[in-house]
Amino acid sequence: MYLANDVIQNSKKKGPEYNKEYGNKLGKVFDHLGGLRLDEKSIKGLNRLLTVWEERNVFDSDQVKHYKKELNKGQGKTKETKKDEGRKREHSGNSTSLTKKHRRESKSEPIKSTTPEPRARKDSEGEIGQFIVSPHVSSPPSDPPEPEQLIEALQELESAATSDAVVREKIANLPAEVSDVNLLNKLQDLAAGRALCQKVEEALSMLEAYNKRLAEEMEARKAVARMLHDYIAYQKDLLAQAEETLEEHRQKQMKVKKVREELRAHLQNLPDISKLPNIKTGGLAPLPSAGDLFT
Repeated sequence: MYLANDVIQNSKKKGPEYNKEYGNKLGKVFDHLGGLRLDEKSIKGLNRLLTVWEERNVFDSDQVKHYKKELNKGQGKTKETKKDEGRKREHSGNSTSLTKKHRRESKSEPIKSTTPEPRARKDSEGEIGQFIVSPHVSSPPSDPPEPEQLIEALQELESAATSDAVVREKIANLPAEVSDVNLLNKLQDLAAGRALCQKVEEALSMLEAYNKRLAEEMEARKAVARMLHDYIAYQKDLLAQAEETLEEHRQKQMKVKKVREELRAHLQNLPDISKLPNIKTGGLAPLPSAGDLFT
């Protein structure tokens, strides 16, 4: 499934036909997986993979939900699920008894309506569901950019407006009279006024061009920030998959080491055949005869 995920996501832009063909077959795949008794770690990894597909719009949301339904259809109820159901039944019984009590007391005094405050619930992994209570919900990551695109966008920012020291120095060295209205009273004749008007026009033109470049740089930085967000999210997913694979191989390595140690101990307990007496040279004593056995 991780191999399929790699092919699907990397070919989404360059070969969208792969996504279509995979989408036609994945329903049967998850139907097959749902019929198996997979361990909890495998189920967790597959559900995480489907969540990533849904967040990145790799497949349609309804299609991913169908995959999840097929995957989780055959899984037995866990202990936590049974505990939750027990709590629900207990809560339901308490609610019924409280309802009867409220009905008896409703004639004497009104019942105050209590609305529970919203709380941050925990998801299946025990992490706080921050997106449920947070007013600022971050958008899910989209397709990660290619490394070459990200590098090119970062290199373009090196020649952005804020890095143009020449223009910044020119703006810093503008004369005070082009920006201070109070200095207009010091004009003595028409020629000085026209010269000042020319300076103001040049300063205005330079500032308008520089402000336009700053606005473009701001949009470019926002785009790069989004690209970095998507790229980092994608790398985190790859890191999580690599860590799971590494843990699996570590466990396999421990099992192989254990077998090797047991095999070495077994070999040490075996007799050394080279130290046994040679039959051809008469090293063994002759076998007793039948008469020797019964006398």
